[in-house]
Amino acid sequence: MTFLENIREALRSISGNLLRTILTALIVSIGLMALVGILTAIDAMRNSLGDTFASLGANAFEIKAKGYGNRFRRGGVQGKQYPALSYLQATLYKKELTRREPGTIVGLSAFISGATEIKANGQKTNPNMQVIAGDENYLRIQSYALTQGRTFSPSELNTGANVAIIGQEMKDKLFPQVNPVGKYVYALGKRFQVVGQLEKSGSTMGGSGADRLLLVPLETGNQLPRTGALTYDIKTATPSAGSLGFLQSQATGVMRAVRNDRLGQEDSFEIESPDSLSGTLDSLSGNMRLAGGLIAFLALLGASIALMNIMLVSVTERTREIGIRKALGATARQIRLQFLIEAIVICVMGGTLGIMLGIGAGNGVAVLAGSKSFLVPWLWVGVGLTICVTVGLLAGSYPAGKAAALDPIDSLRYE
Repeated sequence: MTFLENIREALRSISGNLLRTILTALIVSIGLMALVGILTAIDAMRNSLGDTFASLGANAFEIKAKGYGNRFRRGGVQGKQYPALSYLQATLYKKELTRREPGTIVGLSAFISGATEIKANGQKTNPNMQVIAGDENYLRIQSYALTQGRTFSPSELNTGANVAIIGQEMKDKLFPQVNPVGKYVYALGKRFQVVGQLEKSGSTMGGSGADRLLLVPLETGNQLPRTGALTYDIKTATPSAGSLGFLQSQATGVMRAVRNDRLGQEDSFEIESPDSLSGTLDSLSGNMRLAGGLIAFLALLGASIALMNIMLVSVTERTREIGIRKALGATARQIRLQFLIEAIVICVMGGTLGIMLGIGAGNGVAVLAGSKSFLVPWLWVGVGLTICVTVGLLAGSYPAGKAAALDPIDSLRYE
């Protein structure tokens, strides 16, 4: 029998035992769906997070206090916790760095509240709005755009006026059919006049971008009620991406002087850029792939055992058929090849279905997590098909060998 004849014979045998074949293929498809689905979801979310990090700007970086709010461990040793960046330190850094490097953009902001209820016109939002205080560069450095209204004026920034810029979700809830500019909203026991509205940004990995943001001047944020000291975030950007490394070294020197880090002492702060965040994400996604691969391996192991059991049953049921083939001149090699190809065909059929389901399920999970792109992981498709053939060979080898070893006389007598 030729290779094509073996495939046709395998398909005839499959059609003759359709229900059993479907159940076997479904077992294989579940294993492949787990593998491809998990890896597709990871890759789709990785791409989405990569886009998010890219939105930070390839020529920008953030400065944060090292270890503040998180006593991290390295090699089992507890790391040192440094004080948070203060308002004075943030403003001194901004003033000194812009003096040294004209054209550099430094944006200061402070997180005020992340579970705030905003009220206006007898309506109120869900208690999941966040209040951020920012300076004159905040919108620009975060790449937020206004759909209507204006940014904060210098006098509002200096005096700490009760003015605010709201996100799209607040506008839809509080001012559905009205221009919000000039209207008033209430938050944290204060009344704020709306001077601008942010462009809709949509969700990213479960977040809300600027849609749930209430932005107030930085000085105003210092006056709002709070339970503890504010933590200030500093983001620095340069018009030229090629000078980013030089600017980071300059920023390090300025911040060390501002923080009074002694000579020989480690930095009491850390610089985070899109590259460093991407490296952290690569490490995290690698661990997730390993865990996903382990889960899928266990599923495929169960599928291969089930397939081997089904093929052994098939050999037993077709003992007389095997005896007839051998009596007509079929060799042991041809019998072995016939059953191997049958196992591979079943695996490829189930694997193809599993791959398609895995791509759909993986992208579905990624969309629920906030991803906007549909990803077809061609690498994992190829890996999945290779695994299908491998599982078919491994699971079909013993049944095929058993079929090839049957004695033709005994097989013809089998009832």
